[in-house]
Amino acid sequence: MIKPLLILALALCCTVTYAQTARNDKFLDILERELNREVTEFQKVSQIPYFIDYRVNDEESAVISASFGSLTQSYSVRDRALNVHVRVGDYTIDNTHPAEPGVDDFMPGFSMSETSLPLDDNEDAISVALWRATQAEYRSSLEQFKSVKNALAVKKKAEKVPADFSKENAEKYYEAPGPTLSGLFKKEEWEKKVRQYSGLFLGDASIVNADVTISFSVERRYYVSSEGASVVQNSTSIYLYVIAGVRATDGDIVPLHQSYYAPTTAELPGDATIENDIKTMIVTLQKLKTAPLADAYTGPAMLDGSVAGVFFHEIFGHRVEGHRLKSITDGQTFKSKVDEKILPESISVYCDPTVNKFANTFLNGIYQYDDEGVKAQRVNIVEKGILKNFLMSRSPLENFTRSNGHGRATAGISPVSRQSNLFVEAAKTKTTAELRQMLIKECQRQKKKYGYFFKSVVGGFTFTDRYTPNAFNIFPTEVYRVYVDGRPDELVRGVDLIGTPLAMFAEIAAVGDTHQVFTGFCGAESGYVPVSAISPALFVRRIETQKKAQTKVEETVLTAPLLQQNK
Repeated sequence: MIKPLLILALALCCTVTYAQTARNDKFLDILERELNREVTEFQKVSQIPYFIDYRVNDEESAVISASFGSLTQSYSVRDRALNVHVRVGDYTIDNTHPAEPGVDDFMPGFSMSETSLPLDDNEDAISVALWRATQAEYRSSLEQFKSVKNALAVKKKAEKVPADFSKENAEKYYEAPGPTLSGLFKKEEWEKKVRQYSGLFLGDASIVNADVTISFSVERRYYVSSEGASVVQNSTSIYLYVIAGVRATDGDIVPLHQSYYAPTTAELPGDATIENDIKTMIVTLQKLKTAPLADAYTGPAMLDGSVAGVFFHEIFGHRVEGHRLKSITDGQTFKSKVDEKILPESISVYCDPTVNKFANTFLNGIYQYDDEGVKAQRVNIVEKGILKNFLMSRSPLENFTRSNGHGRATAGISPVSRQSNLFVEAAKTKTTAELRQMLIKECQRQKKKYGYFFKSVVGGFTFTDRYTPNAFNIFPTEVYRVYVDGRPDELVRGVDLIGTPLAMFAEIAAVGDTHQVFTGFCGAESGYVPVSAISPALFVRRIETQKKAQTKVEETVLTAPLLQQNK
């Protein structure tokens, strides 16, 4: 718990020195001057907007990839992406209000209006681009608000609905410019490394793809608003992905994935660790060549920590993102369950974007202020099994009228409420050995020859709307049968973990005592945002699986050239 306090102390220090340091930022000066000019100019129109903001993601990134020891791509790019909001009306009812319930209320305030700004700090060029984007957004918002007023005028009585936008503190926060992309990594060094990593897959003709990709990003995010907010913050990120696939004996292509994240190259695992992980991955791929194809199954299972993290992210996290609960098109699984028990009483769940590390693993969903300029904060969602809160942006709900710092979006898309670092904790836990024994006993009770142990996962998806089954699908990559009669665990392939949220929650019987971290990107209405899920293992009395769709590649006609050379 020390890390969050240190981070908050740093934020306070930066806020105090804002006035002195921010004045040296020419780009920030341009944004604020043009915003203030636009606010003044809008006083001349009949329908004055009540809110304007500019959000700019200034990012420089590089990607290096290799396959089977050969470099396949190496490039870098830079972009300044602008997203403008102009709100017409007032905080209670504005242009984002649904004119027709069930038709255009799926994502309150959602819009994709990315504009690329000049990369140099030319005030005239940037100001013109801001002016054009603001004018276009105002015209669009004005038309939307006219539709809203017309729709409300024909209704017999006013609806009692939450406000369209929340009033928040106008934050002042400034970070001095961080490292440059060239200072983050050495290109030649990492081209050599990815060649070296991917070259470890050479020598087995059944491995049909072996790609290693590393991406580097240096981002500076600006947020200014007509309310007086001014937030400038930096982030650096490095992602290393290892993706390989093997041809099974029946022709099915079976993938495995390994990924790493750190804010700097010095904090990535060393060569020895990564190469050892790849060698372990190759051994598992070789086993998957002859692993049996699993049939559909329903019965007991153990979910290792990273799998359980994805499980909670998909079936729970998306259903407590507040903006969804404003829409009558959403399933609203938990909207009416505040202060009710939805999980076993020993389990608590919270999101905390202020924590940058868990144990020795860096977390991906960290930020100081969200993409609406609201200070990041911990949100206790479930306390001892009882639902207490939702993840909120500036789109209010009944009884949840303020943002809690979870308005997030990728560059150029308007923010909605999204997950950050999702933590699952339990007051009562079991060791791995105890969970395994519970699995075997439950299999015996259900007269099952085996249960399943889900060791690793690559991701998943879920549906939350009312027009499709409210189901989830998680994609495991390493799955074992655990036999009741004491036979060794058996690796299987072709398994998808499926189900519905409330049914699955009811089957959670025990929680492990060791946490694992799953780090990745979550794709939803406001684009892809970085997230982490931190969870212990779970024992579930009943899960359901289905067969995974198979991908087949024709057998090669000729022996691979590199294999001939190695003989």
